[in-house]
Amino acid sequence: MKTIDKFSLNGNIKGLIFDCDGTLVDSMPLHMKAWKEAFRQFNERYDEKFLFSLKGMKEIEIIQLYNMEFQTSIEPEKILIAKHEYFLRHISEVKPIKPVVDVVKSYFGKLPLAVVSGSVKEIVHSELKVVGIYDLFNIILTADDPFKPKPNPEIFITAASKIKISPESCLVFEDGDPGLEAAVRAGMQTIDVRKYL
Repeated sequence: MKTIDKFSLNGNIKGLIFDCDGTLVDSMPLHMKAWKEAFRQFNERYDEKFLFSLKGMKEIEIIQLYNMEFQTSIEPEKILIAKHEYFLRHISEVKPIKPVVDVVKSYFGKLPLAVVSGSVKEIVHSELKVVGIYDLFNIILTADDPFKPKPNPEIFITAASKIKISPESCLVFEDGDPGLEAAVRAGMQTIDVRKYL
């Protein structure tokens, strides 16, 4: 596994913002298993490729897009309860993504750090606690906060405001295309962590 170099952290960078799933924590395999189990419970067709392509978005939005794509009528709230129950029962499977977590630990106390996730608060907080980095962040924003989902830049702009750093002085670590698009639209610099994994 590669290490993330000093990623051209020039003097303009004053704050770091991280996605959670697939960026800070290796949770996507568990998320996909949880989706599969939830779809099984409701006897619905499971399309892993489509679901995976929407990672980083709010789950309720994912189901809405799924219904449109496959002409299904899945009730988002019910299937998400089943997904979250499965995920939390198996939360110990979540592991840190070391190259990115190393960046967090390296800059803790030196720069303000934020998490911006499309997952719900209970899942995100549980993941960060399991890998031992929950207390390292100044702010954690999730799908339970009242922002439009990625690729809308609103949640990134709000994160920058809460850590009191201008968007152009923020560096975003992301593994999903919607998140990278949102960060660019917010006027932030980005690192696609998939290049380092």
